[in-house]
Amino acid sequence: MMHKQFYKNHHIRKRFGQHFLINVNIINRIISAINPQSNDYIIEIGPGLGALTEPIIKYLDNLTIIEIDRDLVRRLSDNNHINKKIIILEKDVMNVNFSKLIQKNKKMRIFGNLPYNISTKIIFYLFNYITFIKDMHFMLQKEVADRLVAKPGEKSYGKLTIMAQYYCQIIPLFTISSGSFFPSPNVDSVMVRLIPHQIIPYPAIDMCMLNFIVNEAFKKRRKILRNSLKNIFTAEVLELFGICPLSRAENISGEQYIKLANSISNQYSLVKKNIFPISIGH
Repeated sequence: MMHKQFYKNHHIRKRFGQHFLINVNIINRIISAINPQSNDYIIEIGPGLGALTEPIIKYLDNLTIIEIDRDLVRRLSDNNHINKKIIILEKDVMNVNFSKLIQKNKKMRIFGNLPYNISTKIIFYLFNYITFIKDMHFMLQKEVADRLVAKPGEKSYGKLTIMAQYYCQIIPLFTISSGSFFPSPNVDSVMVRLIPHQIIPYPAIDMCMLNFIVNEAFKKRRKILRNSLKNIFTAEVLELFGICPLSRAENISGEQYIKLANSISNQYSLVKKNIFPISIGH
């Protein structure tokens, strides 16, 4: 373990969801899982006091880090072990335009210990830049990791599952006990690897339409689809897609949601061309 005294001069900010990794064995496992190469373009989200930054920087020509806490930014800047190789963005990651960080002929590799309170928001945000990303390695609350890899019919299955699996292959790597952090969170974490699909298995014509339908289905997930999607699809239309109208949102695969979304997108396209009026809803 890294000694907790290392953090004694830092005021833990709960609003930033700060839980610092202190288990050296876990740190080494994470670095091994990322397998950094000298010319990789790597970005770390939320480096904290550099528990992962220091060991990974040894393998890299440089490292870009994103940190919102100005006190941590100051300490990282003053750290002689890393400050010659790091580029610090003192920003909320949700306000970072990753398209402006693109390097020629290099895709981004992103990793970090994401704050539990906004980890899902950060993942959704990064999907906006998925074509520029090679892979992502995140420490996530176990509940979030379970949602990422869930299958239809499972309790954890939901919008995050569908959208994450649409964009990425998701590989849980290993569990990290709460005692590996300071202060200790109330739950365990899981190290997860996300690898963007080079070719989307079932592409959506319009991601906004897919988002809309999935949102409507899961807004009241205990409702049957005949009711939750009644303003979009009739029971007869659902059956045409092999979906039982009495099913609930968590029983439908991502591929089926995509087919539903594409059916509307196709009809809107035909309407724009004045071929026939849209009639999906009723």
